[in-house]
Amino acid sequence: MEETRPFVSWDLVHDFMVDVFVKYGVPEEDARICTDVLLESDRRGIESHGCNRFKPIYLDRIKNGTLLPKTEIEIVKDTPCTVVMDAHNGMGMVASHKMMEMLIEKASKYGMAGGTIFNSTHYGIAGYWTTMAEKAGMIGISGTNARPSVAPTFGVEPMMGTNPLTFTMPTDEEFPFNFDCATSIIQNGKIEFYARQGKDTPAGLVVAKDGGTMTESATILKEMRAGNVALLPLGGLGEETGGYKGYGFTTIVEILSSALAGGPFMKALSGKDENGNNAMYHLGHFFFVINPAFFMGVDTFKKTAGDICRGLRNSTKAPGQERIYTAGEKEYMAWLDRKDKGVPVGESIQKEFIQLRDELGLTQYKFPFEK
Repeated sequence: MEETRPFVSWDLVHDFMVDVFVKYGVPEEDARICTDVLLESDRRGIESHGCNRFKPIYLDRIKNGTLLPKTEIEIVKDTPCTVVMDAHNGMGMVASHKMMEMLIEKASKYGMAGGTIFNSTHYGIAGYWTTMAEKAGMIGISGTNARPSVAPTFGVEPMMGTNPLTFTMPTDEEFPFNFDCATSIIQNGKIEFYARQGKDTPAGLVVAKDGGTMTESATILKEMRAGNVALLPLGGLGEETGGYKGYGFTTIVEILSSALAGGPFMKALSGKDENGNNAMYHLGHFFFVINPAFFMGVDTFKKTAGDICRGLRNSTKAPGQERIYTAGEKEYMAWLDRKDKGVPVGESIQKEFIQLRDELGLTQYKFPFEK
């Protein structure tokens, strides 16, 4: 489908978002980290976690007090191969960046390292953190819990988050193997994106209390906040199509994100107190880094991983299909298409950018979509 939204240069969007974060009290160095994480989503074509979430997930939460702009990182436990970190309700992206720097250094010395963060907030796309390991020639694994929105198999009550389980592995190709997705069929950000576009959510992804499904995106978001609907785990309703598998993976991420650091889980992550008022989210994340140099070598790993990906892409295609992809390939293609064009900005985000600029007095910015 041909892109009809206007493009804005990466540099312009980057500088604007950094300046807005700073105006909201985020230190400049931290603002640059957060901005890069968000824009990496748009570079990869994962628009559910890019500019779309700049205001509603980060700025609005700073404003309502459920996200602290200054991140006070506390290292609770530090061993040669592990780290436990308290983010003290600051920017999850800032804490995660520090965590990955520490784990990559440890894995370079000892071959493996793992860490967990508690009392954190939304940390962007999990693939950003696993890619940090990949860029260092290592394997990255990460996951995070989130506010409860997913029902267990045979249930209709939102109990766990969309809980991504993400792996990035280096290959000898121009792009890594990068598997980054939720353990639910769809995530909240995608429904928010559909709502912004005025589109329905496909049927069979959201379950209501009566066991039926819903498709009207804005209504789903409203009912989800009220706890009246839930997302379905990978595999969908029941066990016939393997819904128990997605349910199991979601639970694994919930356990690792909370139990390794002794942090809160499930309903305690709702962002509401007992009276229904806004409260801190207290999310947990986990990270593992594996260094292939301590096995059969980085070059051997990259070539084998590349051979596997090439073998999959060159296998027999189904009738009517033009090609087979491997994880991370479409994201790489999105970057090739967008790297010189910029960020595609829809009408709702255009309005948010203009409103933020005018409210904060950032008069130096003029956007190409303005008449």
